[in-house]
Amino acid sequence: MPRDDLSDTGSSLQRLSPVISRVAEALENELAKPCAPGLYLVSTPIGNLADISLRALATLARVNIIYCEDTRHSRKLFDHFGISGEIHAYHEHNAAQVRPRILAALEAGQSVALVSDAGTPLISDPGHKLAREVRKAGFPVIANPGASAALAALTSSGLPTDRFFFEGFLPPKREARRKRLEALSDMPATIVFFEAPSRIQAMLADASDILGSRDAAIAKELTKLHEAVWRGSFEELAARAGGDAALKGEFVVLAGPPPPVQVSDAEIRARLEVVLRDVSLRNGVQDVAQLLDVPRKRVYTIALGLKGEIAHKDPA
Repeated sequence: MPRDDLSDTGSSLQRLSPVISRVAEALENELAKPCAPGLYLVSTPIGNLADISLRALATLARVNIIYCEDTRHSRKLFDHFGISGEIHAYHEHNAAQVRPRILAALEAGQSVALVSDAGTPLISDPGHKLAREVRKAGFPVIANPGASAALAALTSSGLPTDRFFFEGFLPPKREARRKRLEALSDMPATIVFFEAPSRIQAMLADASDILGSRDAAIAKELTKLHEAVWRGSFEELAARAGGDAALKGEFVVLAGPPPPVQVSDAEIRARLEVVLRDVSLRNGVQDVAQLLDVPRKRVYTIALGLKGEIAHKDPA
């Protein structure tokens, strides 16, 4: 290695030394804490292994038993960070049989962690019934928050984030999928879907038909080397996905809120004529502005004219 490169490397390590020291200290402190009996829902990376939290590492290292969807998949993560211990599978096909064993372990004073293949447990993953049964039995359920594909896609999509609805996977069959999209078509929020590569094009085509030309986005390979977020209409995204011959992994599809409905002055006036019979001008303006989702100033201007007409017709 050239001397300049060695010098740069040494300088970088020296600059990062305090960070490394603090990280090691924080992890050591977490590892030293007792791990009380309970169910720990531990979030794991959705791609980049560096996204795991120090608390997640400490929890996985300390619990008595770890349950995961696919032991082969999760073991890669555990091996990477040197986590060893008792590992078992918990998935939709064996959940009913495994839940009593987990409850028995908790009853015996053990600590149990649940992880999904990637991201936050219970989000489009098995685990809801387990968490419910554990709480019902009187044991604590502790969340170790971390990576989430839904939130990563939402925040990087450029779509509104102030209000969103997580739908997850749509029904695989076309008729049921379209029926569900119809039910969601008036949702006044960004909608977050998960979809598999085998159905992504069909899903986008149905979304284009039903949700229309609203803003949309697709996020794929999040936190990985080939991470990408595509923006456009559903029609444009369907065409783009159709041209990608290497569709792999799961996709996050986002539908922006429906465009605002144009409200005419005549409609505002008609609403005001009704409400101003029973309430004050101020309250009537506020009620109509909220009901029609239009600026209060616009409603107030129309209300003043309407009040003037009413006074002119009936001076008393």
